[in-house]
Amino acid sequence: MSRIVAVILVALITVLVAAACGGGSKVTMLGRLSFVSHSDGTFDVRIPRRNPDSFNIRDSWPIDISRSVPWDSFPVWSPDGSRIAFYSDRKFNLPNRDDDLDIYVMRSDGSDMTNVTGNPANDAFPAWSPDGRRILFYSERDGNGEIYVMNPDGADVQRLTDDPAVDIPFGWSPDGSHILFSTARDGDLEVYTMSAAGQDLHRITYSSGQDIAAKWSPDGRLIAFESNRDGNSEVYVANADGSHQVNITVRPLSDAHPIWSPDGARIGFVSGRDANAEVYVMDLEFSSLERVTVVPRDDIWPAWSPDGTRVAFVSNRDFNNEIYIANADGTGQTRFTRDDQRDMAPVWSPDGSRVAFAKYDDRRRDIFVQNADGSGLVRLTNDVNPAATRR
Repeated sequence: MSRIVAVILVALITVLVAAACGGGSKVTMLGRLSFVSHSDGTFDVRIPRRNPDSFNIRDSWPIDISRSVPWDSFPVWSPDGSRIAFYSDRKFNLPNRDDDLDIYVMRSDGSDMTNVTGNPANDAFPAWSPDGRRILFYSERDGNGEIYVMNPDGADVQRLTDDPAVDIPFGWSPDGSHILFSTARDGDLEVYTMSAAGQDLHRITYSSGQDIAAKWSPDGRLIAFESNRDGNSEVYVANADGSHQVNITVRPLSDAHPIWSPDGARIGFVSGRDANAEVYVMDLEFSSLERVTVVPRDDIWPAWSPDGTRVAFVSNRDFNNEIYIANADGTGQTRFTRDDQRDMAPVWSPDGSRVAFAKYDDRRRDIFVQNADGSGLVRLTNDVNPAATRR
């Protein structure tokens, strides 16, 4: 059971909001990490805490290990919008549930899908370099969670970290010169940076809590991250060298999943301050705090449009996880997906014309894209016949 959950869920470390802000869940402890499976079909990775109630984790039911089809999850657009990377456990071995996560790359229409890792260990968290020439990723191929880079076709794999503790990548600096990651090498998860070659490690955070979900600002001057150093999850901002760390949320209930607006002037996040998860936006001067969503149901997983005018997010306000799009000030909220399947992980194409997302349908997940106006739904992945199928 623990191996099954580890393999499936370790690939989802970047989804750090739902556990912090409610929703039915079940916690499984594996070493230093908590793997949280939610009743809506999404997953989190958290760190064991003495008081899990600080994250409003309510027991529901454990991960469904009886499913018989793989999941394709969490699409990531290449900088030019021509390709999409994702990870999948489509190679799992049903008799002994020996799941094997791999990273795949395909064209944005679903064609030319290629397994670019092809390793019996878990490979996950793909992140394109700003120039699109390299992919940063997480792998357990050397017996421990480490950070690697490779070409988009899987060639020229290079290991960047080598430590007995887990290292979790969170992305590239805007100029591609550095990499942001969290590591447990100091006893708890702290934020570090290193050069794109894996050298010049610099520790950003020094706290007694867990510092995770780090994001560089668009200009590379600041880093936003999530930390529970004050007893509950809060969003912090620091200079890129780690100086001047400021708690920008300062609430007794959990605030999580920081995302930068494209102009770097605002930060979106998800908060449990309203007794359920809602999306908020705050400016860096702390002069403006806008509540984007106002419904008595959970709104999570925000994603800025490239021009900064809109926010896509996941909501169960219609008693099913659907993707919505709203103006950045919360006006004009429109339901983007309309079916009885669960939709998650929205991500805008670089030109803002399309949104890719994962759809959970009949115990399987597949990657879809849809025009930003809600038209033209296209299914990109299918483990039986991996080609685009218009629906």
